[in-house]
Amino acid sequence: MTVKIIALMGSPLPEGNTGKLLEEATRGAKDAGCSVARVNVCDLSFSGCMEYYYCEKNDSCYINDEFSPFLQRFKNMDGLIIATPVMTMGVPGQLKSFMDRFQVYFMAKYKRNQPLITKEQKKWRRTLLLSIGGMNIKNDFDGIKLTTESFCDIIDCPYYDGVFQNNMDEVKDITTRTDIMEAAYNKSFRMCSEITENKEKYS
Repeated sequence: MTVKIIALMGSPLPEGNTGKLLEEATRGAKDAGCSVARVNVCDLSFSGCMEYYYCEKNDSCYINDEFSPFLQRFKNMDGLIIATPVMTMGVPGQLKSFMDRFQVYFMAKYKRNQPLITKEQKKWRRTLLLSIGGMNIKNDFDGIKLTTESFCDIIDCPYYDGVFQNNMDEVKDITTRTDIMEAAYNKSFRMCSEITENKEKYS
């Protein structure tokens, strides 16, 4: 049985600190026996939601671009890892636009009462959030968490846990924070192990 994880990269710097954290989480997922597909959102060419409301009555989006295949890919995945920096106290623009295009799922679930994810799938699907912020302030990750939790609810891939490191303007290199790197690996390994166990149990 294959367990499919999508690793969603929200930073425009794939080899930067966010990318290094995602690599550790990816390693944890693979060590748990999962298949991991990394998606660098900033490499995709797509539009934000234009509110055509085509999805109000259809299980697809009116816009056809490089985002389009992800509507099906997110239906088929078993878990999600989101890695993103904080920008202006929230989710970076390209990643936020990617999330907004899942209005297709929102309309199916909340307007038509016909969720695209089955009740069985929801029993094992989970999301891990990884995020770094430059400033050393108390509420650095509040915006990121609220948006991610809302997104997870819409796509029926419940929020599982998070790994956060602020004060990166001083830290500079995330690999010097061995506790954070280990947390990314361990939480990913644990989440993916639980996904595998529950998928075997409920599918």
